[in-house]
Amino acid sequence: MRIVVLHSDVGADAPPDELETLTTADAVARALRNTGHFAALAPFPASLEGVRKILDAVRADAVFNMVESVFGQDSLAAMAPSIFERLSISYTGSAAAPIALAGDKPLAKRVLRAAGLPTPDWSEPPSWDGLEGATPYIVKSATEDASLGLDDGALVRGRMALSERFRHARELHGGRWFAEAYVEGREFNVALLEDQGGLRALPIPEMCFEDWPAMKPRIVGYRAKWEEGADEAVKTVRAFGLEQQEPDLARALTDLACEAAHLFGIGGYARVDFRVDGHGRPTILEINPNPCLEPNSGFAAAARQAGFSYDAMIGSILAAAARRDPTRIYPTFPSQAAPAA
Repeated sequence: MRIVVLHSDVGADAPPDELETLTTADAVARALRNTGHFAALAPFPASLEGVRKILDAVRADAVFNMVESVFGQDSLAAMAPSIFERLSISYTGSAAAPIALAGDKPLAKRVLRAAGLPTPDWSEPPSWDGLEGATPYIVKSATEDASLGLDDGALVRGRMALSERFRHARELHGGRWFAEAYVEGREFNVALLEDQGGLRALPIPEMCFEDWPAMKPRIVGYRAKWEEGADEAVKTVRAFGLEQQEPDLARALTDLACEAAHLFGIGGYARVDFRVDGHGRPTILEINPNPCLEPNSGFAAAARQAGFSYDAMIGSILAAAARRDPTRIYPTFPSQAAPAA
């Protein structure tokens, strides 16, 4: 197949969470080439005609969608699959609607709650309806990923402290913010990969907080994800083996993740993030239709635990896109090399 790996258009001075998009796109392109496909890299031009020109130049069979933000806004990521659909080109991952729905976290929580799936309580400005004064809350971005603004100061109690943190986040980062009840407990990530026509859960890692200071909030914040060498990064350790050690909990997390994915109409791959409280009750924090695919990411680590090489994982995501488009017949290998876009 002839593939265009379209990624977010980020500058050289972008923060590390955005720059990672470029390194991941390179890794995806290498994996595609390793398995016999032609792969061209290009930044997403944020216009129908711009995308059409790239597809025509490469004579593309499909797009590997690595667009996580548009104009630096995660909330606009659904623009990419919307354009792909308009141009009738196959693409990897979820459609526009699931990406838009999951990308609006308070709205996603409403959908989960309406379907009877567990998610922590939350409150939104300006009324902060339902806010419980004694409950600790995490102030989170409503639309941005990558743990934007998530640090120890994001955990607050009481309306006054919450309002102050909300104003601080708005002034520093802009955008919409809300408060989610903090669940003291264990953290798990369930990676889902479409394989042979259905979503399957990969081995489940627990994010363990090793040698964590007693009074420090147990959250995987921005420093833990993006500042290599920081204490938070070193001391948040991914551990597998839940299926053997606690099979009932593993089944509960898997069932909830698959229910949420089907509810949202997820395709290709996804990650569902959980907290499990002290009574062993799982609750869904977020659904990520386009989780990080960097070779050292949690998703890739889970795929390796399931026996997938990185190349095979990328190939499975591409195969899922091809299966969803019955009008096309794809060769296994390109007939000839094409010039890069």
